[in-house]
Amino acid sequence: MFRYFWTLVCWYFRPLIKWFLHHTTQMCELQRICYGQPSGAPRAFAVEETLGQSRNANIRTLVAYLNDIADHRGITTKTERKILEDAIRTVLVTKKINPTAHPDFAKTFGKCVELIWGYRQLCVECEELRKTPYSADNSEHEQKLLKLWNLLMPYEPLDARVTKQWQEIGFQGDDPKTDFRGMGILGLENLVYFAQEYPGMATHVLSHSNHPRYGYAFAIVGINLTSMALKLLRDGSAKTHIYNSSKTLPTIRAFHQFYCYLFYEFDGFWIESKPSNMMEFSSIQEKFENSIRIALANPSTIFRINVAVDNI
Repeated sequence: MFRYFWTLVCWYFRPLIKWFLHHTTQMCELQRICYGQPSGAPRAFAVEETLGQSRNANIRTLVAYLNDIADHRGITTKTERKILEDAIRTVLVTKKINPTAHPDFAKTFGKCVELIWGYRQLCVECEELRKTPYSADNSEHEQKLLKLWNLLMPYEPLDARVTKQWQEIGFQGDDPKTDFRGMGILGLENLVYFAQEYPGMATHVLSHSNHPRYGYAFAIVGINLTSMALKLLRDGSAKTHIYNSSKTLPTIRAFHQFYCYLFYEFDGFWIESKPSNMMEFSSIQEKFENSIRIALANPSTIFRINVAVDNI
């Protein structure tokens, strides 16, 4: 009740506070954020909140315009520059900011726009991949699946497309396609990226999954971690890491990197937990997710993959 009351008070007095600060600093709120907040997540969060709460018609129109473009995945290498220039120009004119007197504002604000709406577009792309079911009739899907096997098991050729060998890398049955039902092609692309970009690390994790006492189903756990990564992306928790780690427009690579970090860290978390059996998976995964959420609550957090691996 108190929080609701305080939010209402802040919303009601916000224009007065902004007016006072504008006249005392001779800068609008966006300028104060861009000059006063650290780059990355702290600055992007503040800009995102300010734009979202704005009552100015031009700003509200700009936000709706950017939302629509991101929702239709319209920010590309060809269109990004014009989109950013339009957003910057709108704010400069609306807020009466002299670009000559404030030469750094445009670049700083533009970077925030790139992060905020790049993240929104990334959510859309990941959701589209999740909704794309694995199809054995799709040659591209089949090639990616076979690539996963070859990356993880380069010295053991498959006897057939449908074979119990798939269980060696943690699929449930003879045909992996059924295991992708929940996460669609996104689950497969995550696994392939991990095995391709971090082969040593992926092999290390796979060896842990075959541990005689603490082993687990590598592929199934990987797909579960895709679900976890997507949940953190959807609810905005992953913004902290992605805003801090992205030097340019966040793309699917940013999600894959986030996933790889989670997989490697979960593997260590699982082994350290010394589970009695796989029945403890849900509780251990929940503890792991909570630890990640706590880390992401710190606006300075950035997850870095440690490529050094240890023996079992």
